[in-house]
Amino acid sequence: MPIKVSVVVPVYNPGKYIEDCIASLLSQSLPDDEYEAIFVDDGSTDETPERLDRLAAEHPHMHVIHQEPSGWSGKPRNVGMAAAKGEFIQFVDNDDWLGHEALERMYDYGVQNNADVVVGKMAGKGRPVPLELFRENRPHANVENAPLIDSLTPHKMFRKTFLDKHNLRYMEGRRRLEDHVFVTEAYLRAENVAVLSDYLCYYHVKREDASNAGFQRFDPVGYFKNLREALDVVEELTEPGPLRDRLFRRWLRNEMVERMRGQRLLKLPADYRRELFDEIHKVVVERFGPGVAAGLQPTQQIVAGLIAADRFADVEEFAQWESGIKPSGTLESLGWENGELTIGFTAEYTSGGDPVTFRTEGTKDFLAPPLPKASLDAIATLDADISAPLGKSKVDLVVRERETAAEFFQPVELTREKVAVEGREGDFRQVLRATSRVAPLSAANGAGLGAGIWDVLIRISSCGWSKETRLGSVRGEEAERGRRAALIGSPALLVLPYWTDPYGNLSLDVDQKTKRMSHEFAGLTPDDVTVTAGPGRLTAALPLQVQGEGEVTLKLKDFATSRTVDVPATLTAREPGDAELSAGLPLGELADRQWRLELILSSAGARRPVALPLALAVSATGDAVVKSLAAATAAAAAAAAAAAAAADQAARRPAPRPAAPRSVLRRAVGKFIRTLKKK
Repeated sequence: MPIKVSVVVPVYNPGKYIEDCIASLLSQSLPDDEYEAIFVDDGSTDETPERLDRLAAEHPHMHVIHQEPSGWSGKPRNVGMAAAKGEFIQFVDNDDWLGHEALERMYDYGVQNNADVVVGKMAGKGRPVPLELFRENRPHANVENAPLIDSLTPHKMFRKTFLDKHNLRYMEGRRRLEDHVFVTEAYLRAENVAVLSDYLCYYHVKREDASNAGFQRFDPVGYFKNLREALDVVEELTEPGPLRDRLFRRWLRNEMVERMRGQRLLKLPADYRRELFDEIHKVVVERFGPGVAAGLQPTQQIVAGLIAADRFADVEEFAQWESGIKPSGTLESLGWENGELTIGFTAEYTSGGDPVTFRTEGTKDFLAPPLPKASLDAIATLDADISAPLGKSKVDLVVRERETAAEFFQPVELTREKVAVEGREGDFRQVLRATSRVAPLSAANGAGLGAGIWDVLIRISSCGWSKETRLGSVRGEEAERGRRAALIGSPALLVLPYWTDPYGNLSLDVDQKTKRMSHEFAGLTPDDVTVTAGPGRLTAALPLQVQGEGEVTLKLKDFATSRTVDVPATLTAREPGDAELSAGLPLGELADRQWRLELILSSAGARRPVALPLALAVSATGDAVVKSLAAATAAAAAAAAAAAAAADQAARRPAPRPAAPRSVLRRAVGKFIRTLKKK
């Protein structure tokens, strides 16, 4: 079979961190004869070379190339490209890994859309990854119609003939941003770029020892020299104008302005801050016209303007204020409707615990930061629009799978409200009021949420800030009342919204990944259950959301022997948020026993029993009564204790003297008679 995909992995001293990468490559859904992995060992000095040699010996589609250390990833990637036999080449770092179906899905998507570059959805494990780019599938993307420029890491799939046609290769040697140069040129030369967002393809990992090459502190002079090479590619392949400014804006925003903001700046040593600022100032003055900064958000424009004006002290002052900016959210309501979890919430930014405020001047709204007059005067002199475009403020609701960090945006209905600040005439705060509907069967960009714990977050974007926070720790009574587990779909999937410990944030347990479901029924009492005889039937009201009617299983477990009896049951929707359980009882089979009650709710995925705080006692004549589990357990324990005490008392009672044998009695009687005769 022709090779569809060659995976190129540059390797240098990954130690144990390469094991996840290897495991993900061996478990790909593509047949082994349709892909290959090429590990290029760049002079590793740990045990990795021997590990890779064993791997290649055991698996014919795994290859290893050993070479002298080159100092960075560029040369190993080039060597791997030269050896690749695949139609496409996928680059993977040695401490990252791929989704099980990543190669198959990305290859098929690339072929289907005749793409030169395929960008698969990424998840960041301790590392930031683009979010907006993966909001939806983009089969025909380019730098004009999609935010491709936000993703410049090399972890993508490239058509090999495309790379060879344009002689696209990585810059070699010990250097930074070689991937920016390579990927930017690929984007600008590609006929089509396809972005696959409905499957999590690539896991981008920050190592626990933080020794990934990209996390080392860099030399500002060398770093920004390399950054200029990426700008050179843009200048070569675009004309002056809005597109070039928009592409340049990515580097101004991400590599310069964001490094000069808030805690990211303040946590750096003072001398290193200044060195970094000086190099950034040079690039801003040398390479960027006014159209580049003009498209930034207001707070970013302020920092960019202060950098251009060489006002380092004001940059630090502004960073001090921004470091206190935090997102906040209140969960106002929660409830199920037609298989969707409706989440109502409000959100706004705070500073130092108080809402961020604004002031209207003329027809524009402006931030009102509590900065020294000198800093405000400096900002006022900037040639930048620093008004607050509050009409563009938005909030997204995101569900994030806890184990993999996979993220998916949910639809949001939003209204923006200006709320006056008491005692400060003319000042106001902006409150974002939103409703989101999470449909677990389609919430992952059209696919269902997989089994796991999904954390609920909100991400507020306003005035140049884009920050996220968990939702639920601050909540209203309506949210408390509306929280219910739900059975949705067919086969039925169990989804449980719950409050996390100890912070009380909202998360979703999909398919019983926790043991929390039993707590949902902890408030049930015998009064909630009715048992009838002839034929036996049990009905109970449960705090559970169902759609129509569904089949479940009632499991009965004998207190004494642990024998189980499974009984078919149905759940029927009754009042909003409640369901009625109904099950026939084989009372003859259950007679003269006491039974624990459990439910098997889900018919999809996990089928773990959920314990109810109830017990069913059935007499020898078939009469049945429901007790609390605590009472039944106590009674069973008391009965067992009484039986044990009786057994113990019997064991302690003196044994009766054994009866004398008959022959002995005869001799004794005869002796007594003879004695009487002598007398």
